[in-house]
Amino acid sequence: MATFYKYQGTGNDFLLFDNRNGELSLNHDTIAALCHRRFGVGGDGLMLLQEEAGYDFRMVYYNSDGGESSMCGNGGRCMVAFAKSLGLIEKTAKFIAIDGEHSAQIDDDGIVYLHMNDVQQIDFHEGFTVLNTGSPHHVKWVKGVNDIDVFHEGRKIRNQTEYQPKGINVNFVEIQSEKLLVRTYERGVEDETLSCGTGVTAAAIAATCSSTGSFTTSIETPGGQLKVSFTKNTPTTAHNVILSGPATFVFKGEIEV
Repeated sequence: MATFYKYQGTGNDFLLFDNRNGELSLNHDTIAALCHRRFGVGGDGLMLLQEEAGYDFRMVYYNSDGGESSMCGNGGRCMVAFAKSLGLIEKTAKFIAIDGEHSAQIDDDGIVYLHMNDVQQIDFHEGFTVLNTGSPHHVKWVKGVNDIDVFHEGRKIRNQTEYQPKGINVNFVEIQSEKLLVRTYERGVEDETLSCGTGVTAAAIAATCSSTGSFTTSIETPGGQLKVSFTKNTPTTAHNVILSGPATFVFKGEIEV
């Protein structure tokens, strides 16, 4: 039997395992079965917290289809909250993920401030923007985002030839006066999720277009509110990128793996 912990960050939900002893070995099919919402525990992804010399922990992230994935922003925030619950950290964390080193802070209200990697290139196109915020994202500008068929439209873009063989995450973004409304189709989940951390980060950065300076953007997803702050010294790069929002423990259980 293995003990798991369910966490969610603005509705983006994950199964977390403390694997510091290195004894847990999960294959592709087992991960997919655990994440299945009918026959398993259910989750958008699964994460292992592992030992890593020089860091508080290593974050290993898998999508719900069982494949190891690129960086997950909401997952990273949940992993920081999990590490605090285990007594590994108090208010700050330094950890390693698939895209490199990250630092984070967590306050007494459970809000996690996750430092994302710098964005090295922003590609602007007519009606959409493409950039990598730890995971690759296609940001499409729309009106009436709540009327969009995210599943079918997102899948169509995700499978476009230019994004193969790995595909891309797709964000439908409506710009309002004081915030962005964002809905995301996630590759690996192959469906809309209630929130995507790297996706809202991509949307916030893309929405500044060719502007430079320091920005803080409020974002509303179907799963809740997030904020993204960053600085752009050039129109096509961004640094000091911070994703912030709640990370919440849901329940703990045991399962045969």
